[in-house]
Amino acid sequence: MGLTDLLRERPIVQAPMAGGAATPELVAAVTEAGGTGFLAAGYLGPDTLATRIRAVRDSGVAAFGVNVFVPGPICAPDAPAPYMPLLETEAKRYEVSVGEPVHDDDAWDAKIDLLAEAAVPVVSFTFGCPEAGVLERLRRVGSATVVTVTTVEEARLAVERGADGVCAQGVEAGGHRGSFAATGDEHGNRSADRSLWELLPDVVDAVDVPVIAAGGLMTGADVAGVLQRGAAAAQLGTAFLRCHESGAHPEHKAALADPSYTETTLTRAFTGRLARGLVNRFVSEHPEAPRAYPEIHHMTKPLRAAAAQAGDPDGMALWAGTGFRKAMDAPAAEIMERLRHEAGEAGVRV
Repeated sequence: MGLTDLLRERPIVQAPMAGGAATPELVAAVTEAGGTGFLAAGYLGPDTLATRIRAVRDSGVAAFGVNVFVPGPICAPDAPAPYMPLLETEAKRYEVSVGEPVHDDDAWDAKIDLLAEAAVPVVSFTFGCPEAGVLERLRRVGSATVVTVTTVEEARLAVERGADGVCAQGVEAGGHRGSFAATGDEHGNRSADRSLWELLPDVVDAVDVPVIAAGGLMTGADVAGVLQRGAAAAQLGTAFLRCHESGAHPEHKAALADPSYTETTLTRAFTGRLARGLVNRFVSEHPEAPRAYPEIHHMTKPLRAAAAQAGDPDGMALWAGTGFRKAMDAPAAEIMERLRHEAGEAGVRV
């Protein structure tokens, strides 16, 4: 089945949330309920990723995808240094040590080899567009390819290299901005800050491949709205964060409903790359984190883990989109049914 047919049959896409939320159970539940579930390969070792792919398939699910982070350039050697004293103060709070500011490619080659062997239906990419040869290699084994984009220029480049589809990510999206390594908000191009509702029609007009819409979508009316504006599918992440099958930390789930957390913002505080999350103490106290990904990610990893173990959400990365307050504590199937019902009320059958 091609990407167009898959998305026509399953136009509600569960976002590939790296860091633990996108469990095989969530992917299976969403897919069994008529959506398209995605595993997140980001931060996983290849063996763990292979195990999760097998778990999804062993559950009887066939129509699903895997998302991969595209490696970026190495930052200046001294870029993380000014952040170290601030993080050492955080480390004392939790009685741990700051992580080493290492640069890695998140096992890129091994994951591409694995996916070329696994031949999953869809492989999507975030933080850039792979070279044409990578996309063609995956296409030869039957995988459709999708590239996350935040500008029209990125969308055109992805299609030029052979992507079968693009995911247009508006600034409302929770988690990391999907901007390409050499463009976008990480390098001063403010056109990457556009709302989904502004970006989507321009991307639809610019490319002749299916466009998945992402960014702040929480309800069936939101799903209907992007489909009516030319999207082939709607991708939702935060809407599934609190669901029973989500692997998000319990404190993360609770924070989404906690009235003391009132807004989200874009921050580099946790990873050195812009990402949207709830405004908590850590975010408020570190507004000037350097642009250094994944170096800062590795530096703060022990701090985030210690905060999670201590049950302290103010030291955790509470990724969330702008519509986070609408996230439901319910089974994924119930959330899917609600989305379909609301979309139908808005005049779109999904």
